[in-house]
Amino acid sequence: MTLEEAQLAKIDLSLGKLNLEPGMTLLDVGCGWGGALQRAVEKFDVNVIGITLSRNQFEYSKTRLAGIPTERDVEVRLQGWEEFDDKVDRIVSIGAFEAFKADRWPAFFDRAYDILPDDGRMLLHTILAHSQKQMHERGIALTMSDVRFTRFIYTEIFPGGQLPAQEDIFSLAQAARFSVEKVQLLR
Repeated sequence: MTLEEAQLAKIDLSLGKLNLEPGMTLLDVGCGWGGALQRAVEKFDVNVIGITLSRNQFEYSKTRLAGIPTERDVEVRLQGWEEFDDKVDRIVSIGAFEAFKADRWPAFFDRAYDILPDDGRMLLHTILAHSQKQMHERGIALTMSDVRFTRFIYTEIFPGGQLPAQEDIFSLAQAARFSVEKVQLLR
C-alpha cells in the first residue's frame, strides 16, 4: 500500500463512520489540504465546509476543491472552530484536536454539540496519550527516551497543544451531552 492509498483508506474509514447521506452538510475541523473534503464530495455527494487556521492550507484547499465537478456547496474558510456557528449535519476532525490547548477542549465539544442536529454525529480522529493511571496499571515504565519524544511532540509537532488520554475524550464528550458510540484504536 502506498502512502496515498493509506491516507485515502484513513479518510474512507473516518467518513464511513458518519453515516453520510447525499445532500447533508459536513464540517471538517482542521481540514488540512482538503483531502477529506474532496473525498466526501466525490464519494458521498455531500456539501462540505472546511475550516483551518493555516493560510497555506486554506489557499491550497480552495484551489483543489474548485476543480471538483459537483452541484454541492464546497467551501473552505480561514477560521477557527471558536467562530464557527453554522448548523451542520456531521463533523469530522482528523488530526487537529492534538493542536488544541487542553483548556479549550470543553468549549470545542460544546460548540460541536451545539451546531449538530439531534441525530448529528461527530468523528474525532486524534492521537492519544497514556494517562499516568494507565501507565501504572499496565506496568509501563517511563524512560528518558519517552520524555525526549514527548518533549519533541509538544515543542515541534503540536506547540501549545496537548495529547488527550482516552478517558479525557470520554469525559469531555459526555459533559457536552454526546454519547460515545464507538472507539477504534489504530496502531
